[in-house]
Amino acid sequence: MKKSTKWALSILVVAALAAAATFAIRLRTSGHAPPLAAKPPGPQVRAVPVIVASVVQRDVPIFLEGLGNVTASMTVTVKTQLDGRLDQVLFKEGQAVRRGDLLAQIDPRPYEVQLEQGQGALARDEALLKNAQLTVERDRTLVEKKLIAQQQLDTDVATVGQLEGSVKTDRATIDSARLNLDYARITSPIDGITGIRQVDPGNVVHAADSNGIVVITKLDPVAIVFTLPQDDLTPVREALLRSGTLPVDAYNRDGSALLGSGKLILIDNQINQTTSTIRLKAEVPNPNHLLWPNQFVNARLHLTTRKDALVIPSIALQRGPAGSFVYVVGADSTVSNRAVQVSTTQGDVTIVASGLEPGDRVVTEGQNQLRPGALVSAREVGQQSGTRPESLARDGAQGDPGSVARP
Repeated sequence: MKKSTKWALSILVVAALAAAATFAIRLRTSGHAPPLAAKPPGPQVRAVPVIVASVVQRDVPIFLEGLGNVTASMTVTVKTQLDGRLDQVLFKEGQAVRRGDLLAQIDPRPYEVQLEQGQGALARDEALLKNAQLTVERDRTLVEKKLIAQQQLDTDVATVGQLEGSVKTDRATIDSARLNLDYARITSPIDGITGIRQVDPGNVVHAADSNGIVVITKLDPVAIVFTLPQDDLTPVREALLRSGTLPVDAYNRDGSALLGSGKLILIDNQINQTTSTIRLKAEVPNPNHLLWPNQFVNARLHLTTRKDALVIPSIALQRGPAGSFVYVVGADSTVSNRAVQVSTTQGDVTIVASGLEPGDRVVTEGQNQLRPGALVSAREVGQQSGTRPESLARDGAQGDPGSVARP
């Protein structure tokens, strides 16, 4: 193709493009141009679903918890105080008895014989004494008239003294026999519950027997001995000095049931160096006998009550390089991390010293998907459980039986 022909074609193409552009501009200006295609929508921000709870202000009891065991307030092994055949056992195993109730009877006949012998000897010696006293009175008259020697009077006076001693001995023998008859009736020395019978009727029992007849334990009230770390000694002593008494609750081993409530009566006078613990003793009324000797229990000592404390669920608390913080949901449904200062943890709630205000909403579930400024879809705790949003904090403020608070 010739060079002149190429130039001609190029000029025609340029002219055609210029004409098309001019036509398009005229159409747009006159309003007949087709609309421009809409830009595709950008990616939308997804709201992270979370569960939140409100910061509440309330009184929070502070507890210290230790493992303890129940001991009877009194334990008595009932033994015979004399030798003899056990004729009767008048109690049933496990029976509740009162002080003075007859438990067993030992054959009283040997001691009845001793009593009769003593009474006979006393009657004889009293008669001899009376005769000796009359003789002394006659001797004094005869001595004054110089009819008998003074020696005879002195001898009769000495005889009176000997007989007076015999009478006293006879009376002591009678008292001993009566005491043995009383010992033959074995009675309960305390109010309590009888245990397993150690000997059956018909056996000969001795005062030297080690097992005794039965063991009686006093179960109301009972004592609970429990341990706490030695670091708790100072706050416990200070609280005891302030209030004069500290309540103690006894729960079963898994902490699900309250068995009794009492008060602290003793802090041991030394620390166990092996375990670095201190022993404490509480007295707990036990009218229904829910607590039994040697039973293991969880003892919860009510140390104090924090007034108007700011409370959040413990699961809302997060820990980072800068310390403890929580995610707070704002009015625009975005979250921000806020540093908090923790005062103490009690059960499933945490008392916050600073960083939050009553009514703030903190995230309790879903924190692992959050970043500061993230958009969230918040759901209150109460909406899930069917209770008020602050119910978790309120229930936790009473303390989880399986927890230990350290102020």
